[in-house]
Amino acid sequence: MSAEETEMEEELVEEESDEEQAEEAGEAEEVAEEIEGEAEEEEEKPAPEEEKEEEEDIVEERIYTVPLGRAWVGPRKKHSPRAVRLLRGFIVRHMKADEDSVRIKNEVNERIWSRGIEKPPRKVRIRATRDSEGIVTVRLAEGD
Repeated sequence: MSAEETEMEEELVEEESDEEQAEEAGEAEEVAEEIEGEAEEEEEKPAPEEEKEEEEDIVEERIYTVPLGRAWVGPRKKHSPRAVRLLRGFIVRHMKADEDSVRIKNEVNERIWSRGIEKPPRKVRIRATRDSEGIVTVRLAEGD
């Protein structure tokens, strides 16, 4: 091999590495464009639509102060579960709904269980809403 041939081989290797780098850069640009496209799609989706649908479907809304003192009658380790059952029964009775159609939101459940299984609150203020399908949703009242 002569010096000219080795120089030509080195140039070919350099050209190939330049081409590979260009391809990698092109792939990186494509990936970046895909990520940007996904981010734009996520931004275009309006999240509050679900809340609007719920508000439109509301047929009846009432605010109650539910007494849970009867949950304290009985074993200490069963107070909070009984308070949840009392709440459900109260809503069934006052909203004239079936037990299966009552949905208690997590925030209400957390309020009842906030001090543990032995010491639920004596009363809780809630907002009960009935939608067009007859499902009653129980949330905490505003300000609580």
